[in-house]
Amino acid sequence: MADRESINFKLPKPLAEALRAAAKERNTTATNLVIQGLHHVLGAVDGVETDVETRLHQIESNLEAKFEAKLEAVTIKLAQLEGAMMMLQRNQNTARQRKSAYSNYYSGQSAQLVPLKEQDLAWRFGTTAANLREKQQSLNAQDFVRWCQDRDPSKVAWQYDSKDGLYHPVK
Repeated sequence: MADRESINFKLPKPLAEALRAAAKERNTTATNLVIQGLHHVLGAVDGVETDVETRLHQIESNLEAKFEAKLEAVTIKLAQLEGAMMMLQRNQNTARQRKSAYSNYYSGQSAQLVPLKEQDLAWRFGTTAANLREKQQSLNAQDFVRWCQDRDPSKVAWQYDSKDGLYHPVK
């Protein structure tokens, strides 16, 4: 251990009390906690050995930072994957609708859209039910119909009917 020099600091009384309490809780001294804090702020200082507790604290801080960075990267990748899955589902739904419209056209029937539940319309738009609900509640009826039409793969306009809780195609 390096030689120590006594330096007197005047700390606000609540801070000094908190320092003593933390030292007691960790079964160490207030001086060791101050040294750990200085190591955290200053980093490695030539000629000063770090005690095991301080070194463990440094390692823990580094690991936390690396873990947070990795977690953020995984979160971003997950969001990208969710977006890709939604696009695949949207493309699959569009392909089904085209196939249905194609078979209806050649069978002499016109395609009839039916009212949809919130989740089903959200899938059709390639968005989430929460986003659809937020738009339905925050936009006026005319703007919501226009918003739906802009997102619908077949440019169909939709409106919400509070009586049955379904979204109906606008004819």
